[in-house]
Amino acid sequence: MIWRPHVTVAAVVERDGRFLFVEEDTDEGVRLNQPAGHLESGESLTDAAIRETREETAWDFAPDALVGIYLWPYPRRDRTYLRFAFSGHLLTHHPEQSLDKGIRRTVWLSLDELAAARAIHRSPQVEQGVRDYLAGQRVSLEILRHMDPGA
Repeated sequence: MIWRPHVTVAAVVERDGRFLFVEEDTDEGVRLNQPAGHLESGESLTDAAIRETREETAWDFAPDALVGIYLWPYPRRDRTYLRFAFSGHLLTHHPEQSLDKGIRRTVWLSLDELAAARAIHRSPQVEQGVRDYLAGQRVSLEILRHMDPGA
């Protein structure tokens, strides 16, 4: 068997000391997560973060920096996630857009509110990304290279 981590992206968005999250239905019940999802074939990491944020929140997202890269072996399944978390800002909201399947709603939470809801975090990557953002952890997007397959 070949081991392959699941590559995901997430958007860490702060506004007035609160962070954007989604409440989503999962196999384990309702969970809190950043707007996040899987990287699709042919997509750059930043394009994936932009797409996932739009699909899950109806907001256009502009990534500014890479906050962190998180490797998490999911203990309840034989699966490992490699998450790239991006900070950035929101642009246009599209309230007429329906949210992605399984997304109940968006919520804005402070770090304290997020920590108090730890039992329903989708993964430990959720809170860690916010803590790293608040600690000032940022890497320029110039570090990322989306290579042309024909090169």
